[in-house]
Amino acid sequence: MRKRKGWTAFMALMAALITGMLLFVDIPTANAEYGDIVINNYADKAGMRPAIFPHWFHRIRFRCKVCHADLGFKFKAGGNEINMVKIIDGQFCGACHNGEIAWSIENCNLCHSGKPGTPTQVHESTIQKLVTPASGAAVQK
Repeated sequence: MRKRKGWTAFMALMAALITGMLLFVDIPTANAEYGDIVINNYADKAGMRPAIFPHWFHRIRFRCKVCHADLGFKFKAGGNEINMVKIIDGQFCGACHNGEIAWSIENCNLCHSGKPGTPTQVHESTIQKLVTPASGAAVQK
C-alpha cells in the first residue's frame, strides 16, 4: 500500500508540474480563415454602408450547397453581382430574407452595417496577409 501512495503522489506532482508549464506556453491567437464577407460592390456608390455577411453564422445552420449550389453564390467574395433589385426579386440573400424564413429587407441596418469604404472581401481573413491584392494596394492590417 505504501508504494502505491508514493506513486499516486508522484503522479499528482507530475500533473501539477505539466499543468503549470502549460500556463507559460505561448499559444498564438486564432485568425478566422472564413470570416465575415464584406459586400460592397454597389453600397458606397449608393450612399449605403457595405453589407456584412456573417458566413459562419449561416454555415452552422445550412450546408454549403444551399447557398453555393442552390442559390448560385460563387466561392469568391465579390464573385456575384448582388444588388437590392435581385434580392427583392428573391435571388441570392432574398431567397431566405423574405420576411418568412428570415427578416425582410426593410431592416437595412441589419445587413448594411459595414464601415464605409471597406472593399468587398473576406474580412480579417489570414489569406489577406498572404496575397497582395490585384490592385497593388497595401494590405490593411
